[in-house]
Order: sequence, then C-alpha cells, then structure tokens
Amino acid sequence: MKHLVIMGVSGSGKSTLAAELQRQLGWPFAEADEFHPQANIDKMSRGEALTDRDRWPWLEALRDWMSRQDRAGQPSLVTCSALKRSYRDLLRGAEGEVVFALLHGDRDLLSQRLQRRKGHFMPPSLLDSQLSTLELPAPDEAGVLTLDITRTPAELTRQLLTLLQQGDN
Repeated sequence: MKHLVIMGVSGSGKSTLAAELQRQLGWPFAEADEFHPQANIDKMSRGEALTDRDRWPWLEALRDWMSRQDRAGQPSLVTCSALKRSYRDLLRGAEGEVVFALLHGDRDLLSQRLQRRKGHFMPPSLLDSQLSTLELPAPDEAGVLTLDITRTPAELTRQLLTLLQQGDN
C-alpha cells in the first residue's frame, strides 16, 4: 500500500492539504502532532526546540502506525515535519511504499501564517529553528515531491493527486 507523508516546517500548510486529500481519497489519516508525547509538547510550548533524541520515539510511533495501516490493507495519509533525511529514512522503514510531499516556501510567508494561527502549541519563535534543521531532499533521495506553498490549497491538492496517479502507472 502507499503512504503519503505531507512534510514541511510549521505553517507550511500540511494540515490544510491533508484535510482536503483525506476528504477526496478517504485514506486513514494521522496528524503527527497527535503522536508527540506530552514532554515534547511541553518543551515546544515553552519555545524550546526538540532534539533528535526527543524526536526518535515520535517518528517510530508514526512509522509503526503506517505499518499497521499497511498490514490492514490500507493506504495512509500522514502530516509530519520530517525535517531531516534521517527522519524520512526512519519513516521509509514503514511497511508499504512511502512517498513524501514537501511543502516548501519563503520564510516571510511561513512567519505570516504562523502569526495568524491560533490554538497551536508550536510558537512562531521556533520557525527559524525548524528552517535551520530542514534538510532539503538531495538529488539521490527518491520519493520526495516538492510543492510550492504560494499555490492555493486547491491547486496543491490537484497537483498532488495528479502526481500520485502518475506514480501508480
């Protein structure tokens, strides 16, 4: 089965795109934020960046969820920052085929979006930390589609659905 991980820094539009894709595809959906242990949420709420040590159990839980979906004969849709290649490599360990869609864009636009967002534990002050952690996909890293966040959610949805259909051929 196929697993689509919509990735990018906070404010890139992962949840918005995932909601529309989930509506159209009907795939089981996991929001990575819901897999964080409370200690990670508390840390981010205080404006402290997570370390790799904080992230490994969280990423392993996501990988395991995708594998369970695969064993149940289900594709899946996941939102996850997946900022480093090593994080994406861990997620690629899920059973089935894992494809990533990187929502990428300008820092100013991301910052504007974060300033408007309400009720999320991730403070805008951590954007620069996420951007400095982000490892853009290298040419040898297969299975990562890059999407421009200046496009509308509807345009991004159409683009991603087209790319997914092409990958099935």
